[in-house]
Amino acid sequence: MDNKEEGFFSIKHWAADDRPREKLLQKGRTSLSDAELLAILIGTGSPKQSAVDLCKKILSQAGNSLNELGKFTVKQLMESKGIGEAKAVTIVAALELGRRRRTEEALEKKKITSSSSVFELMQPLIGELPHEEFWIIYLNNANKVIDRFQLSIGGITGTLVDVRLALKKALEVGAVSIILSHNHPSGNLNPSSSDKQLTQKLKTAGESLDIKILDHIIVTENSYFSFADEGLL
Repeated sequence: MDNKEEGFFSIKHWAADDRPREKLLQKGRTSLSDAELLAILIGTGSPKQSAVDLCKKILSQAGNSLNELGKFTVKQLMESKGIGEAKAVTIVAALELGRRRRTEEALEKKKITSSSSVFELMQPLIGELPHEEFWIIYLNNANKVIDRFQLSIGGITGTLVDVRLALKKALEVGAVSIILSHNHPSGNLNPSSSDKQLTQKLKTAGESLDIKILDHIIVTENSYFSFADEGLL
């Protein structure tokens, strides 16, 4: 807890209808609002507002969106009166766990059946990043995911990709095909000329090793662009 924060308004002082822990135990986790779930995490509010009210305020600053709140840094959360470092770290950690759970759920589907299934797999991983990352998805002959590999990480303007490393990894894991994927932090789905050149470079290199490039997916927060769907492969 944040011992240096102004006063405490612990759960035992909350009104009977404002005790999310008890509500969760009695009615189940789905009965709680986002603010109530966050309030359980931070534990205390202040003499002027309950933990629930404090969390409602934080959520409103994120447009009442958990996805948007997940982008907040510890420093940004601490700008809210009543949120100290410990509470901010707790919120960030909880939302990161949620993001990782989404990633695991997507990976459990394993079989790639369409460009949308690639988006579902990669969006939780790179869709909301402020910088660009380039990933390779390695598949077996049944189009099931063998592995995912972060090939490079770069600034918001682009990233450098090592074609040799991408194909070396494919041989190591026994992949027969691969899917390329990177994000555009700007939100622009249009592939750049360098995106197109890199795709063709990897396609040509892969053909010499009988490794097929099935698609290249550009990911943003809410949508994607598929080279295969648009006839660019």
